[in-house]
Amino acid sequence: MIKPMLPTLHRNPPQGNDWVYEVKYDGFRCIASLDINHITLQSRGGTELSSTFPETVRFLSELTLNDAWKQMLPITLDCELVVLSSPLKGNFQLIQKRGRTKTKEKINALSKEHPATLLAFDLLEVRGEALISAKFSDRKKRLLQLFEHIGLPLSPVEKSSSRLQYVPFSTDSDELWKQIKLQNGEGLIAKKIKSTYSKGKRSTDWIKVKNYKTVTCFITAYQKDNGYFHIGVFKGESVVDIGLFSHGLTSEERAALIAVIKQNSDNEDEKFVFVNPGICVEIFYLEVYQSQLRHPEFKRFRFDIDVKECTARNLTKPPLPASVAITNPDKPLWEEPLVTKQAFIDFLSHCSPYMLPFLKDRAITVIRFPHGMAGESFYQKNCPDYAPSFVEKHVDQDINSILCNNMETLIWLGNQLALEFHIPFQTIYSTDPSEIVFDLDPPSKEHFSIAITGALMMKEIFDQLGLHSFIKTSGRKGLQVYIPLPEGQFTYRETREFTGFIAHYLVSKEPALFTVERLKKHRGNRVYVDYVQHAEGKTIIAPYSLRGNDVPTVATPLFWKEVKEDLWPEEFTLFSVQERLKRLGDPFSEYTTSKTTQPFENVLSSLKGLHKAHEH
Repeated sequence: MIKPMLPTLHRNPPQGNDWVYEVKYDGFRCIASLDINHITLQSRGGTELSSTFPETVRFLSELTLNDAWKQMLPITLDCELVVLSSPLKGNFQLIQKRGRTKTKEKINALSKEHPATLLAFDLLEVRGEALISAKFSDRKKRLLQLFEHIGLPLSPVEKSSSRLQYVPFSTDSDELWKQIKLQNGEGLIAKKIKSTYSKGKRSTDWIKVKNYKTVTCFITAYQKDNGYFHIGVFKGESVVDIGLFSHGLTSEERAALIAVIKQNSDNEDEKFVFVNPGICVEIFYLEVYQSQLRHPEFKRFRFDIDVKECTARNLTKPPLPASVAITNPDKPLWEEPLVTKQAFIDFLSHCSPYMLPFLKDRAITVIRFPHGMAGESFYQKNCPDYAPSFVEKHVDQDINSILCNNMETLIWLGNQLALEFHIPFQTIYSTDPSEIVFDLDPPSKEHFSIAITGALMMKEIFDQLGLHSFIKTSGRKGLQVYIPLPEGQFTYRETREFTGFIAHYLVSKEPALFTVERLKKHRGNRVYVDYVQHAEGKTIIAPYSLRGNDVPTVATPLFWKEVKEDLWPEEFTLFSVQERLKRLGDPFSEYTTSKTTQPFENVLSSLKGLHKAHEH
């Protein structure tokens, strides 16, 4: 059993030519050993993880059968096992859930919903040759060659079917740190390029720097038996407990704090000295997990602020690009429940890793609500002259379209109060669709259950055809079913044959429930199966876009298992969707990887065969 080398915690990364920098991911430290017919995943403490992460083991087993890798075995890799939520961040909540799950059935379900990826950052053995005494730069070079040789991802990518990916290093700590902060990553690790591998030792050759956030809160109690201070914030008028801290205080600060708590004590029992909100402190923390601060540490006293400023709102502030100025952050967009412009921009920042892949390289149309829901709205296709330089553009005929290809553009559009993001079905590099989307549009929200019936009927058909399908709410009263396609392989004419066939099939099976009638007055109480909208030049609401409704609803990707009778589109709002992403992850996480495996060519051939048979 190899015990991993451990980094030493510092506040800032060391500088100089003999240091390089890697992203620190939030997951399980893991030594992966690969040999013919034998794979082990060992945690930092020596626990075997293989049975908990069968999808990762399966992927590694298939690799060992590859001729190019076979000759390299046995291989030992030092890795972090993560559930990626963006290229620079692992989802702590989901990897914890995966690690705690023990029943085989649940493990198998979670391995499909939230697959874990091994991010390899070091090579300890190859062809049975131990490399721990080799320089870090040499080990890293050989690791990269190994990944290039087999065609594995050379940097972490969340929407990939590869369960083993390479962690690159950077020589520019400032730029890497900026990106980590923007994507809310856990931190970075600085490594001395000439260092050897110190098994099981904490070394200053590896320095970890955590992406601490700060929050101002108040003391609620002192715990006498262990010396911890309990802290809270206001949520409305109520006090919410957010955890406890002990680290970071000097002995003088500790003594002073205990004295102030005792002087202002509200109550005391055998275990605690309680105090009313009033003693304000600023605390470092990594993130909020199950409403408690992770790794809280004292930063400083805040005698300069009013205790009423210690609110839960300060805990949910996501990082925003420094290049975008937010104007009128307190402007109300919705009155009931209150949504301010700042809350909307925070929502965009939180959803950006999941939203941006769908906006990238597509000529978007936005709907702007400059005065919130109470005022007029307007469509915008053309990029205005005053757009900053980071906004990429695409000129087609007389339209100078906005491309939302980066976080800065997304937040800038949010500041312009572009609430709705509509995207075409193809990228700017193609005239062919990147996906098929069916829109199931009920006459009113009271008939939403019929849309659910239609979606489940479609899912059954697609499953039989071997097609991988996805579903989201429209953010209004309907549902939208997606079939991702490989890029540039099928024309709109070809996809129209398929969409027309499926829509008419639904109508023929349940004519009382579904219709393809364009005119609303002729639809009655039936759900309109819109397949005509899937065409060049047409658009659909983007996943995770808000909608200009009475309440702040979101076009929300769903897991198919959620699509049942009690589903209600109005439960997916700006508030619930952020929490849901943390808790459940992104239901569209396998979207990109499914494109290449769709047997759509076979489905089209079968359809053509059917048409010919009908003609005869």
